[in-house]
Amino acid sequence: MEAASPQWFWMEDRFPGADQWNSLHERLVDAWRTQAPLLAPGSPLHFAHSSADELGEDLMTVAYLKETAEQAGLDTDWLSMEEIGWDSLSGRFVDNQLRFIRGIFKLYPWEWLTTDAFAGHVLDTLDNGGGTGTTLWIEPAWKMLLSNKALLAILWELYPGHPNLRPAYLDGPRELASSAGYVAKPLLGREGEGVTVHQPGAPAVLRDEPCCYQQLAPLPAFDCNHVVLGAWVVQNAPAGLGIRESSGLITDEYARFLPHVIL
Repeated sequence: MEAASPQWFWMEDRFPGADQWNSLHERLVDAWRTQAPLLAPGSPLHFAHSSADELGEDLMTVAYLKETAEQAGLDTDWLSMEEIGWDSLSGRFVDNQLRFIRGIFKLYPWEWLTTDAFAGHVLDTLDNGGGTGTTLWIEPAWKMLLSNKALLAILWELYPGHPNLRPAYLDGPRELASSAGYVAKPLLGREGEGVTVHQPGAPAVLRDEPCCYQQLAPLPAFDCNHVVLGAWVVQNAPAGLGIRESSGLITDEYARFLPHVIL
């Protein structure tokens, strides 16, 4: 949400006549229009997040995406993940009004969903757009592969030395501890949670939990702020830039969002 809307209004207020790498809003609306034929007619597209969202960040993001879907002409409705029910007679998920959930966008990790009480029902009702299931989940279940950091080690094993990859292993830091240093990342985690930084020459430490051990790549610092660039992609095309900065090397949930401008 920050990348799509607030930074654009900031630019218009502070730098009228400037430009910004930002077509997120328009591309999201167009994407919903493109996906509309995959949605069941006569049924709202549901938007859901967990009520355990203490900071409210997920709530605002889901609300914004819901708005872009409405601007695309879609009928939408809102509920929390905890309000999703199961109708055993029809074998379908239902909302808090007992309507069938035919399409749903959720900001809720798949690895959480597959361990919840209804996990078996989720797998039975998957519809990836082919019309064979009863519920179209956005994002699709295969996105679980991309959110698992074990993929970093697999990519390095398949393409060692690739310029877009860093050495990464699952069994420990190996040579990284004595050479370039490394970071240990839990396989499943977000916003820097559980990430530890180990400088070159420090003793190798094996974590109790499954981790990906990846070569250290220190973020550049500007006025003591470490910056990471996030490029957004909509329908396989680059659509905008979001910048976050933090005081330390780990970009966590308290990182500051930094708007940008092209002069």
